[in-house]
Amino acid sequence: MPNQIDRVKSAERGAKISISIYIILALVKVILGNEFRSSSLLADGFNNLTDVISSVTVLIGLKTARMPADHNHPYGHWKAEPIASLITSFFMLLVGLQVLESSIARIITGEITPPNQLAAIVSIISAIILFALYRYNLSLAKRVNSAGLRAVSNNNLADSLTSLATAVAIIGAASGWIWLDRIMAVIVSLIIIKTGIDVFKESVFSLSDGFKDKHLAEYKEKILEHPYVKEVASIKARMYGANTYVDVTILVDGNLTVQEGHDITEHIEKILYEEFDVMHTDVHVEPDSIENQFNKEQM
Repeated sequence: MPNQIDRVKSAERGAKISISIYIILALVKVILGNEFRSSSLLADGFNNLTDVISSVTVLIGLKTARMPADHNHPYGHWKAEPIASLITSFFMLLVGLQVLESSIARIITGEITPPNQLAAIVSIISAIILFALYRYNLSLAKRVNSAGLRAVSNNNLADSLTSLATAVAIIGAASGWIWLDRIMAVIVSLIIIKTGIDVFKESVFSLSDGFKDKHLAEYKEKILEHPYVKEVASIKARMYGANTYVDVTILVDGNLTVQEGHDITEHIEKILYEEFDVMHTDVHVEPDSIENQFNKEQM
């Protein structure tokens, strides 16, 4: 299994490829969207522009995240990644609101110039390229077990579907349903805004040490499979960027030796890393008599 630094480097490679592709697509769509008089293609171009900004910001965050720990950051710089995502969400919201405003303005002013059908070809080609990028990033994410890169791949898929929907809207508008192009532009802007909100919520959740209960339940179940573990008294977890840190207190037979207790903690750390990719597990070992005494006092 690749170490954390190797995973970050792999994620960086995916981000760099995404940046190159999105820059080209954004420029082509913005230029041809104006040339072919297509509001939806223009909106999709601005959508790809937010992806450029997002990828650049994430790339900076990834490079910062793999910096070694120092006296000011004894746990490392892993939280640079969610901070970068938080900044990205602000860019998405800003661009989404601007595109929404311009799209609604065009509807209100009643522009009726039909778009050139060639704009649809641009969107179809874009959809194919982005779907290929989605497959590449998803395959890479699975190989290095990177949650961040998996999120990037999901964004690639969403952009591919958006480009395909844009092509349909352009064809419909060119066939006489001009309003369809304008409506699609509004829909694309709402997609940008929703994506920005989702990224914001996920980033804040991570930075505030939020963690999903279902993962804790999985960890606890796996720990209880150890024959010497009688009970899991408490278990907590938090995220440092894409890395999971777990604090768990287990109850064992009070007659076990120090060496046996140490071996149990080593096994738990190993199994959580191999099964759930937990980067660091801090295991506290206590005799089960403490828990039994507590239960008696409560009766």
